[in-house]
Amino acid sequence: MEAGLLEIYRFLPPPLLEGFDPEKAEIGEFLGCIAKARYVQELEKNIIDAEIQVIRELGVEIKCGVEVGKDVTIAQLRAQGYEAFYIAIGCQGGRLPGVPGDDALGTAIAVDFLHHALEDETQKMEGKTVVIGGGNVAVDCAKTASRFGSSNVSMVCLESPETMPASKNEIAETLEEGITICNGWGPKELKKDAQGHVTAVVFKRCLRTIDPETKKFSPVYDEQETMTLEADHVVFAIGQTIDWGKLLEGTKVEFWRG
Repeated sequence: MEAGLLEIYRFLPPPLLEGFDPEKAEIGEFLGCIAKARYVQELEKNIIDAEIQVIRELGVEIKCGVEVGKDVTIAQLRAQGYEAFYIAIGCQGGRLPGVPGDDALGTAIAVDFLHHALEDETQKMEGKTVVIGGGNVAVDCAKTASRFGSSNVSMVCLESPETMPASKNEIAETLEEGITICNGWGPKELKKDAQGHVTAVVFKRCLRTIDPETKKFSPVYDEQETMTLEADHVVFAIGQTIDWGKLLEGTKVEFWRG
Protein backbone atom coordinates (compact mmCIF):
# COMPACT_ATOMS: atom_id res chain seq x y z
CA MET A 1 0.00 0.00 0.00
CA GLU A 2 1.23 3.48 -0.79
CA ALA A 3 2.74 5.54 2.03
CA GLY A 4 0.01 8.15 1.63
CA LEU A 5 -2.72 5.57 2.17
CA LEU A 6 -0.91 3.94 5.06
CA GLU A 7 -0.33 7.30 6.76
CA ILE A 8 -4.07 7.88 6.93
CA TYR A 9 -4.17 5.42 9.80
CA ARG A 10 -1.81 7.68 11.73
CA PHE A 11 -4.19 10.58 11.23
CA LEU A 12 -7.10 8.49 12.42
CA PRO A 13 -6.01 6.74 15.62
CA PRO A 14 -8.82 4.94 17.43
CA PRO A 15 -11.06 6.36 18.58
CA LEU A 16 -11.46 8.73 15.63
CA LEU A 17 -10.66 12.29 16.56
CA GLU A 18 -13.87 14.27 16.74
CA GLY A 19 -14.05 17.03 14.17
CA PHE A 20 -10.84 16.00 12.42
CA ASP A 21 -11.37 15.53 8.68
CA PRO A 22 -8.30 14.18 6.91
CA GLU A 23 -8.32 14.40 3.16
CA LYS A 24 -6.14 12.82 0.51
CA ALA A 25 -5.62 14.29 -2.95
CA GLU A 26 -4.37 11.99 -5.68
CA ILE A 27 -3.31 12.81 -9.24
CA GLY A 28 -4.78 10.48 -11.82
CA GLU A 29 -7.98 8.58 -12.30
CA PHE A 30 -6.95 5.54 -10.27
CA LEU A 31 -6.32 5.85 -6.56
CA GLY A 32 -3.19 4.03 -5.49
CA CYS A 33 -2.14 3.75 -9.12
CA ILE A 34 1.58 3.26 -8.45
CA ALA A 35 0.87 0.65 -5.82
CA LYS A 36 -1.36 -1.18 -8.27
CA ALA A 37 1.20 -0.95 -11.05
CA ARG A 38 4.04 -2.17 -8.81
CA TYR A 39 2.08 -5.11 -7.45
CA VAL A 40 -0.14 -5.90 -10.43
CA GLN A 41 1.88 -9.10 -10.92
CA GLU A 42 1.65 -10.20 -7.28
CA LEU A 43 -1.59 -8.88 -5.78
CA GLU A 44 -5.09 -8.71 -7.19
CA LYS A 45 -6.08 -5.08 -7.66
CA ASN A 46 -9.45 -5.69 -6.03
CA ILE A 47 -7.57 -6.34 -2.78
CA ILE A 48 -6.02 -2.88 -2.98
CA ASP A 49 -9.43 -1.40 -3.85
CA ALA A 50 -10.89 -3.10 -0.78
CA GLU A 51 -8.18 -1.58 1.43
CA ILE A 52 -8.95 1.85 -0.04
CA GLN A 53 -12.66 1.34 0.67
CA VAL A 54 -11.83 0.62 4.32
CA ILE A 55 -10.07 3.99 4.47
CA ARG A 56 -13.12 5.71 2.95
CA GLU A 57 -15.35 4.08 5.54
CA LEU A 58 -13.16 5.54 8.27
CA GLY A 59 -14.46 8.91 7.16
CA VAL A 60 -11.61 9.99 4.91
CA GLU A 61 -12.54 12.17 1.95
CA ILE A 62 -10.43 11.22 -1.07
CA LYS A 63 -10.18 13.53 -4.07
CA CYS A 64 -8.73 12.12 -7.29
CA GLY A 65 -7.56 14.15 -10.25
CA VAL A 66 -6.26 16.97 -8.04
CA GLU A 67 -2.68 18.19 -8.39
CA VAL A 68 -1.58 20.08 -5.29
CA GLY A 69 0.51 23.02 -6.46
CA LYS A 70 -1.47 23.35 -9.67
CA ASP A 71 -5.18 22.90 -8.97
CA VAL A 72 -4.83 23.93 -5.35
CA THR A 73 -1.91 25.14 -3.23
CA ILE A 74 -0.89 24.21 0.30
CA ALA A 75 -1.50 27.84 1.28
CA GLN A 76 -5.08 27.58 0.02
CA LEU A 77 -5.57 24.35 1.93
CA ARG A 78 -4.30 26.04 5.08
CA ALA A 79 -6.82 28.82 4.52
CA GLN A 80 -9.53 26.16 4.35
CA GLY A 81 -8.55 25.01 7.84
CA TYR A 82 -6.17 22.12 7.17
CA GLU A 83 -3.29 22.09 9.65
CA ALA A 84 -1.25 18.98 8.90
CA PHE A 85 0.16 17.80 5.57
CA TYR A 86 1.83 14.49 4.84
CA ILE A 87 3.54 14.53 1.44
CA ALA A 88 3.76 11.07 -0.07
CA ILE A 89 3.86 11.72 -3.80
CA GLY A 90 6.41 9.03 -4.57
CA CYS A 91 8.82 9.10 -7.50
CA GLN A 92 6.70 9.80 -10.56
CA GLY A 93 9.59 10.54 -12.92
CA GLY A 94 12.31 8.39 -14.39
CA ARG A 95 15.88 8.63 -15.57
CA LEU A 96 17.32 8.32 -19.05
CA PRO A 97 20.81 6.91 -19.57
CA GLY A 98 21.99 10.00 -21.44
CA VAL A 99 23.25 8.10 -24.47
CA PRO A 100 22.66 8.84 -28.16
CA GLY A 101 19.21 7.79 -29.29
CA ASP A 102 17.58 7.50 -25.87
CA ASP A 103 14.78 9.76 -27.13
CA ALA A 104 13.77 7.32 -29.87
CA LEU A 105 10.16 6.41 -30.50
CA GLY A 106 9.30 3.12 -28.84
CA THR A 107 11.15 3.97 -25.63
CA ALA A 108 9.59 4.61 -22.23
CA ILE A 109 10.61 5.15 -18.63
CA ALA A 110 9.47 2.46 -16.22
CA VAL A 111 6.96 4.52 -14.23
CA ASP A 112 5.10 5.62 -17.36
CA PHE A 113 5.23 2.13 -18.83
CA LEU A 114 3.69 0.53 -15.74
CA HIS A 115 1.10 3.29 -15.40
CA HIS A 116 -0.05 2.81 -19.00
CA ALA A 117 -0.07 -0.94 -18.47
CA LEU A 118 -2.53 -0.48 -15.61
CA GLU A 119 -4.73 1.85 -17.63
CA ASP A 120 -5.05 -0.65 -20.48
CA GLU A 121 -4.45 -4.26 -19.50
CA THR A 122 -5.63 -5.50 -22.90
CA GLN A 123 -2.87 -3.82 -24.91
CA LYS A 124 -0.54 -5.88 -27.05
CA MET A 125 3.20 -5.47 -27.55
CA GLU A 126 4.52 -6.85 -30.81
CA GLY A 127 8.17 -7.58 -31.46
CA LYS A 128 11.16 -7.60 -29.13
CA THR A 129 11.45 -5.70 -25.84
CA VAL A 130 14.61 -4.69 -24.01
CA VAL A 131 14.31 -3.57 -20.38
CA ILE A 132 17.36 -1.71 -19.10
CA GLY A 133 17.82 -2.05 -15.34
CA GLY A 134 18.34 -4.71 -12.70
CA GLY A 135 15.92 -3.88 -9.90
CA ASN A 136 12.45 -5.07 -8.98
CA VAL A 137 10.84 -2.36 -11.11
CA ALA A 138 12.81 -3.62 -14.12
CA VAL A 139 11.51 -7.10 -13.34
CA ASP A 140 7.94 -5.78 -13.29
CA CYS A 141 8.45 -4.13 -16.67
CA ALA A 142 9.92 -7.28 -18.18
CA LYS A 143 7.10 -9.46 -16.87
CA THR A 144 4.50 -6.98 -18.10
CA ALA A 145 6.00 -6.86 -21.60
CA SER A 146 6.04 -10.65 -21.71
CA ARG A 147 2.41 -10.88 -20.63
CA PHE A 148 1.44 -8.29 -23.22
CA GLY A 149 2.72 -10.61 -25.91
CA SER A 150 6.23 -9.37 -26.69
CA SER A 151 7.90 -12.17 -28.65
CA ASN A 152 11.24 -11.78 -26.90
CA VAL A 153 12.00 -9.96 -23.65
CA SER A 154 15.49 -9.24 -22.32
CA MET A 155 16.58 -7.51 -19.13
CA VAL A 156 20.02 -5.92 -19.30
CA CYS A 157 21.79 -4.48 -16.27
CA LEU A 158 25.19 -3.30 -15.07
CA GLU A 159 25.36 -5.61 -12.08
CA SER A 160 26.49 -9.20 -11.85
CA PRO A 161 23.89 -11.88 -10.99
CA GLU A 162 25.10 -11.79 -7.37
CA THR A 163 24.80 -8.01 -6.99
CA MET A 164 21.57 -7.28 -8.86
CA PRO A 165 19.28 -5.11 -6.72
CA ALA A 166 16.23 -7.20 -7.62
CA SER A 167 15.23 -9.75 -5.02
CA LYS A 168 16.26 -13.36 -5.57
CA ASN A 169 12.64 -14.47 -5.82
CA GLU A 170 11.89 -11.85 -8.47
CA ILE A 171 14.94 -12.88 -10.48
CA ALA A 172 13.96 -16.56 -10.29
CA GLU A 173 10.40 -15.82 -11.43
CA THR A 174 11.70 -13.72 -14.32
CA LEU A 175 13.86 -16.57 -15.57
CA GLU A 176 11.00 -19.04 -15.15
CA GLU A 177 8.90 -16.90 -17.49
CA GLY A 178 11.51 -17.24 -20.22
CA ILE A 179 12.90 -13.72 -19.89
CA THR A 180 16.60 -13.41 -20.60
CA ILE A 181 18.81 -11.53 -18.13
CA CYS A 182 22.09 -10.12 -19.46
CA ASN A 183 24.43 -9.08 -16.66
CA GLY A 184 27.39 -6.73 -16.83
CA TRP A 185 26.27 -4.48 -19.67
CA GLY A 186 25.41 -0.77 -19.89
CA PRO A 187 23.72 1.14 -22.72
CA LYS A 188 26.03 2.84 -25.20
CA GLU A 189 23.66 3.86 -27.99
CA LEU A 190 20.14 3.30 -29.32
CA LYS A 191 19.76 2.75 -33.04
CA LYS A 192 16.82 4.32 -34.91
CA ASP A 193 15.18 3.81 -38.28
CA ALA A 194 14.33 6.60 -40.74
CA GLN A 195 11.12 7.35 -38.82
CA GLY A 196 13.01 7.75 -35.53
CA HIS A 197 11.78 4.48 -34.03
CA VAL A 198 14.17 2.36 -32.01
CA THR A 199 15.54 -0.70 -33.81
CA ALA A 200 18.36 -1.88 -31.53
CA VAL A 201 20.36 -1.09 -28.41
CA VAL A 202 24.15 -1.19 -28.37
CA PHE A 203 25.62 -2.10 -24.98
CA LYS A 204 29.15 -1.81 -23.60
CA ARG A 205 30.73 -4.16 -21.10
CA CYS A 206 30.55 -3.00 -17.48
CA LEU A 207 33.65 -4.00 -15.55
CA ARG A 208 32.49 -2.81 -12.13
CA THR A 209 29.71 -0.75 -10.58
CA ILE A 210 31.16 0.24 -7.18
CA ASP A 211 34.39 2.14 -6.56
CA PRO A 212 36.39 -0.09 -4.18
CA GLU A 213 37.83 2.91 -2.34
CA THR A 214 34.82 5.20 -1.96
CA LYS A 215 32.23 2.38 -1.96
CA LYS A 216 30.07 4.62 -4.14
CA PHE A 217 28.34 3.84 -7.41
CA SER A 218 30.91 4.57 -10.10
CA PRO A 219 30.65 2.20 -13.07
CA VAL A 220 33.66 1.51 -15.26
CA TYR A 221 33.23 0.28 -18.81
CA ASP A 222 35.18 -1.39 -21.57
CA GLU A 223 34.07 0.72 -24.53
CA GLN A 224 35.58 -1.74 -26.99
CA GLU A 225 33.53 -4.77 -25.95
CA THR A 226 29.98 -4.29 -27.16
CA MET A 227 26.76 -6.24 -27.62
CA THR A 228 23.80 -5.30 -29.82
CA LEU A 229 20.22 -6.40 -29.15
CA GLU A 230 17.43 -5.81 -31.62
CA ALA A 231 14.50 -4.00 -30.04
CA ASP A 232 11.05 -2.76 -31.01
CA HIS A 233 10.44 -1.48 -27.48
CA VAL A 234 12.88 -0.25 -24.84
CA VAL A 235 12.00 0.46 -21.21
CA PHE A 236 14.41 2.38 -18.98
CA ALA A 237 14.23 1.19 -15.36
CA ILE A 238 17.46 2.75 -14.11
CA GLY A 239 16.15 4.95 -11.34
CA GLN A 240 13.29 7.26 -10.48
CA THR A 241 13.01 10.97 -9.76
CA ILE A 242 10.58 13.19 -7.88
CA ASP A 243 8.65 15.79 -9.86
CA TRP A 244 7.87 18.42 -7.26
CA GLY A 245 6.26 20.85 -9.67
CA LYS A 246 4.88 23.78 -7.67
CA LEU A 247 3.83 21.61 -4.75
CA LEU A 248 6.02 23.31 -2.16
CA GLU A 249 5.70 26.92 -3.35
CA GLY A 250 4.85 29.22 -0.48
CA THR A 251 6.12 26.77 2.14
CA LYS A 252 9.29 26.90 4.24
CA VAL A 253 10.51 23.50 3.11
CA GLU A 254 14.22 23.44 2.26
CA PHE A 255 16.19 20.75 0.45
CA TRP A 256 19.64 19.55 1.36
CA ARG A 257 21.90 16.63 0.65
CA GLY A 258 23.53 14.91 3.59
